[in-house]
Amino acid sequence: MPSKNSTVSLKPSLAEEKKLMAQGYRLIAGIDEAGRGALAGPVVAAAVIMPCHTKAPWLNQVRDSKQLSPAKREYLFHNIQETAISVGTGMVPAEIIDAQGIIRATRLAMKLAVNQLSPPPQSLLIDYMLLPDVSLPQKGITNGDSLCFSIACASIIAKVTRDHFIIQLDSVYPGYGLAKHKGYGTKEHLSCLCQLGPSPIHRQSFRPIKETTKR
Repeated sequence: MPSKNSTVSLKPSLAEEKKLMAQGYRLIAGIDEAGRGALAGPVVAAAVIMPCHTKAPWLNQVRDSKQLSPAKREYLFHNIQETAISVGTGMVPAEIIDAQGIIRATRLAMKLAVNQLSPPPQSLLIDYMLLPDVSLPQKGITNGDSLCFSIACASIIAKVTRDHFIIQLDSVYPGYGLAKHKGYGTKEHLSCLCQLGPSPIHRQSFRPIKETTKR
């Protein structure tokens, strides 16, 4: 597995997709996740098959979701949904993350996303990881969400899907500020954890949660 380097600010290209198209592949899915480093909520993966040849003014605005404002992510989210050949998402909750570990849970979310695609993909381009349980040609790309167009599209779908879900959870588990920080380990979130203790959607196996429960 490639090592994860710091994300660089680049416009993602179609270079990897074009290599696969030259080999005869047409249904190429980009895959990415959101929420792997959060303290609460699920890890969410998205798989996106974009058309081989499409022209739209918004295509040049696609970036790694972390480089976009919430408003721009929402705008691109809807355009990707409308343009894509297929979009799949997979969501794995905190209890499975605790039971299996975050890497296995992330792979499971990605596999669930791939299984939702119809038509099914012929090849996969994945941010950083590989999916040994999926019997398709695949390539893990370090910083793929910054470098590869299909993966960047998947990063946007995964991020916005997860954000929407976490915002809904904020009313179910009030007091933690979930709608603001989306479950990540901000100072505000850690302060709320100290006051309230963890909720059922917090990842009990993650160190900040363990330290909270010991107090």
